[in-house]
Amino acid sequence: MKKRSVTQRVILYGVLSVLAVIFLFPLVWMIMSSMKDEYQIFRDMTSLKAFLPPMPNEIDGSYFQNYLLAFERVNLLRYIMNSLIYTIGIIIFGLVVNSMAGYALARFKFPLRNFWLAVIIATLIIPPESIFLPLYVLVFNLGWVNTYTGLIVPFIANAFAIFLFRQFFLDFPKELEEAAKIDGCSQLGIFFKIVVPLTKPVFATVAIVLFINHWNDFLWPLVVANDDSMRTIQIGLQYFMNQPPIQWGQVMAALTIATIPMLIIFIFLQRYFVEGLTHTGSKN
Repeated sequence: MKKRSVTQRVILYGVLSVLAVIFLFPLVWMIMSSMKDEYQIFRDMTSLKAFLPPMPNEIDGSYFQNYLLAFERVNLLRYIMNSLIYTIGIIIFGLVVNSMAGYALARFKFPLRNFWLAVIIATLIIPPESIFLPLYVLVFNLGWVNTYTGLIVPFIANAFAIFLFRQFFLDFPKELEEAAKIDGCSQLGIFFKIVVPLTKPVFATVAIVLFINHWNDFLWPLVVANDDSMRTIQIGLQYFMNQPPIQWGQVMAALTIATIPMLIIFIFLQRYFVEGLTHTGSKN
């Protein structure tokens, strides 16, 4: 039985390793291609050299020549800053609003609580594109077009985040909250001083989900932020690729730059992300 368990584990890890390598192929190819010129990219396309950096004697200048040219060609730094402000703004305000809503649904008893929970979950099936027109009209009437407010505010509340927080808070021990209440702590004090510090995994999970979702947003920033100074990185990349002549080495460099923030946040928060998904209960 022990030998069988070891064999099964070896097979499992072997399969997972192969899948990981397969999924990493496009990322590695993109990074390696960002260091090559046009000729080298297409020359190496059909061989394993596509996943290797160019030889020192094959490069003109430095490995980062395409990155420097990409920044000179369009205002990539501005686009990245806009995306960071847009995404981090949604995360900060979203964590506060969605966590408090989830906590209220998990702890407080009020009329039609389950009905409102069902309504929140039901909004997950509504395609975001179907509400963009009335949402844009509202943002336009408020004078929020080409502003960070217009980008951030409509997406602070998130049904999936509220549900995730609610499920996590259902498993949080009530004894800690009752002890704090006996000591004279207010309800807000219990939430921010007791609950929040002890539920970091779910906050990290929601932060990663929101970051990935909104860092890759295209349609809403395209509609609301039509000024060049307000373009996000995804809009900037599309604008970059539509500028002739297309230099694929520079395109790969710009795509690599756009991918780096997602890699950083996932690497540093992946432990909390896995823990948050593992400990999210399924209570009603």
